[in-house]
Amino acid sequence: MQKNGRKEAEPVFDGASHGWKSAHINKSMAIVKSINLNATGGVPKHPVPSATIRMNGLEGDKQKHSNHGGTDRAVLLYSSERITQLQEHKHPITPGSVGENLTISGLDWASLEENNILQIGDIQLQLTFTAVPCGTIRDSFFDYAWTICRDRWCAKVLSEGIVNVGDEVILLT
Repeated sequence: MQKNGRKEAEPVFDGASHGWKSAHINKSMAIVKSINLNATGGVPKHPVPSATIRMNGLEGDKQKHSNHGGTDRAVLLYSSERITQLQEHKHPITPGSVGENLTISGLDWASLEENNILQIGDIQLQLTFTAVPCGTIRDSFFDYAWTICRDRWCAKVLSEGIVNVGDEVILLT
């Protein structure tokens, strides 16, 4: 079925309730693949199952450099698919190794724009700008080709909450 240009799941028979229901499985659904932080600052950031996101970033996460963090770059986001592509080209990148707090899977990364708003549970994040590559992430790339990492997104926190691995990520605007 098509609705508003988007493919909707066909209804399915639910044997347990003996009736038809809508299938809410969307294989293109975006999710939080990894939550990453480093209590002492810097990279790599290490995976955790959940975290509280505050206006100034993830509780328990620190930055080593004064030009990292702040209101407009409280949370750093990166694409799980992009990490996979880089790994296929033999780069030793892993989730969290380029400093991202949230590694997201299933989002059309190329279509993201400044001021887009992402909803993750009660949390709303507004994309502010892409992060300039920093030499601290050089170990995630062979031949120190870290300058190719130009598509990490900084985000401002519009509403706080708890994020869990596997949470749905919705692009609102």
